Amino acid sequence: MGRSVQKITDSVSLIASKGTWIEGLAIQQLETTAQLPGMYKVAGMPDLHPGRGYPIGAAFFAINKIYPALVGNDIGCGMALWQTTLASNRVKLDKLAKQLGNVEQPLDECWSETIAERKQAKDISIDTYDMALGTIGGGNHFAEFQAIDTIYDEQALAELELNPKHLQLLVHSGSRGLGQSILVEHIRQRGHNGLEPDDREFKEYLKQHDEAVRWAELNREFIALRFLEAVKAKGHSVLDVNHNLVSPKTLNGVEGWLHRKGATPADKGYVVIPGSRGDYSYLVKPVANHGEERSLCSLAHGAGRKWKRGDCHGRLAHKFSREELYSTALGSRVICGNKTLLYDEAPQAYKKCETIIGDMLDAGLIRVVARLKPILTFKTHGDCGS
Repeated sequence: MGRSVQKITDSVSLIASKGTWIEGLAIQQLETTAQLPGMYKVAGMPDLHPGRGYPIGAAFFAINKIYPALVGNDIGCGMALWQTTLASNRVKLDKLAKQLGNVEQPLDECWSETIAERKQAKDISIDTYDMALGTIGGGNHFAEFQAIDTIYDEQALAELELNPKHLQLLVHSGSRGLGQSILVEHIRQRGHNGLEPDDREFKEYLKQHDEAVRWAELNREFIALRFLEAVKAKGHSVLDVNHNLVSPKTLNGVEGWLHRKGATPADKGYVVIPGSRGDYSYLVKPVANHGEERSLCSLAHGAGRKWKRGDCHGRLAHKFSREELYSTALGSRVICGNKTLLYDEAPQAYKKCETIIGDMLDAGLIRVVARLKPILTFKTHGDCGS
């Protein structure tokens, strides 16, 4: 067992060193979730923090049961990394920021044919939320231009066809109102109770869930494409990994359902673990079949919050003006016209990503490929009022 793996009970593990600060409520929620009927094992990641009843930054393995409430409302939320043709040494931040003036509006008629083609290719029939395709949303979602700052594995970088002389684009978003509507309907019908394979709603939820996952992937694709179009660049997707979903899984011969709530799959190849908007992100390669049961084939999905939303303005307003929060200590730029979001998503509200990466390295779960530095982070033009 690695130095950063804590066994809390036989069914609860935590991938974090003793020095990594994790709120007591988050661990309490992890232990409570482990007591749900059919729950076999749960694992908290080093970015574990409290959620609304259930912790975020965790994976849950249940037998003969799925829990839609564990997946939550943002079904299919995840990270997509795109290689762009923007040369890193030619970027002018003022110009780049100015070019992103219309990236939040619904996609216009020029996109209609592409939307129809891509939806058909991904077997998406629902059209109620087409107006939201290509939009980031609120909370911790973002689109961020990044530069490869440090290379640790040149061979892996070449395998992914990533060009360190050009910017990358990282997109974090999910299924928007679609996922929300699916969860709300489930809660209305069944509350927070789980579903068993014999339940009528079991197959119906999974069908809706799987379509929402595909919709979220398509949403990230259109976000990337419209950002590239706005800055007059081209690009291609390098990876796209979901971290809010439930899927069938066999662990050590036991068949069950693996729920991930803010937990990145470790069985889908390379992934990006993002820091806050003022911190580095890391491109990592999961170590195959290592710590499968301890970590439930999962990794952290980001740096993890230190402070609750709503507390951040009170903690930071007397230290930083709004203007000061539009730039970071790494020299990057932030676009966020919503005052509440500007403070709630400030770098100070998050743990250092280096700590999260260190814990997973110590646990033997990953190898680091490259470190990515933020150049420009887009949240929203939003409400520029007070």
